[in-house]
Amino acid sequence: MNDLVLHRGGVPATRDQLDLVPVPAETDSYQPVSHYHLADKLLTISQDLLTGYVLAGENYGLARQGQQLFAVLTFKKDGADLALSVAFRNSYDRSMSLGIAIGASVFCCDNLALHGDIVVMKKHTKNVWNSLEDIAIAALYKSQHNFEKVATDAERLKGIPIDNRGAFELMGLLYGNDIVSPRQLPLIREEWLRPTHEEFHPRSKWSFFNTVTEALKTTPPVSIMEKHVRAYQEIVER
Repeated sequence: MNDLVLHRGGVPATRDQLDLVPVPAETDSYQPVSHYHLADKLLTISQDLLTGYVLAGENYGLARQGQQLFAVLTFKKDGADLALSVAFRNSYDRSMSLGIAIGASVFCCDNLALHGDIVVMKKHTKNVWNSLEDIAIAALYKSQHNFEKVATDAERLKGIPIDNRGAFELMGLLYGNDIVSPRQLPLIREEWLRPTHEEFHPRSKWSFFNTVTEALKTTPPVSIMEKHVRAYQEIVER
């Protein structure tokens, strides 16, 4: 899932390399969360709770000289068209809150469909680390139900035809609601009219949704999770 974490100045990293970034000092109002320990904790909890799934990939990216972390853990079941993804982010420079989102991913192009009900954001205050495990466990308990919803939505959207006019109208809504940027609009149009993935060729609402998530890969990392969630809400749930 490198496309999620490496745009706009990010660099790839291994989980062990996360431990090489110095963790800032704790203050009266700030409690840092180690990139490495966050990744290790979420991986352990995910593997313990996601019964029937196997780890298919773990990808990490660092930005701002290691001050920001973006990552995706991918889990799959045999024969499934979608994978369950655990996306998360963290910062040492207080540029963004700690975030966890769980959803689905499309294998062929590493696109994400993040369901808004299970996005968790925590500020780096004194109790952030103490509450993190409980929050992650609660989110993961809900994850399989929400993943099944995304899979059901995908099958439903595959059966909804959409022509160019309908696609262009949705592009306008996404731009008007500040979900996609002016630079991303031509990417969506091009991917819709000339799909680069065979799975995107059907003229369906599901294919259109995936053209949008393809373009969202160019979103700045600090806001990419929220953009994916809002795109899901606008296209899939409306």
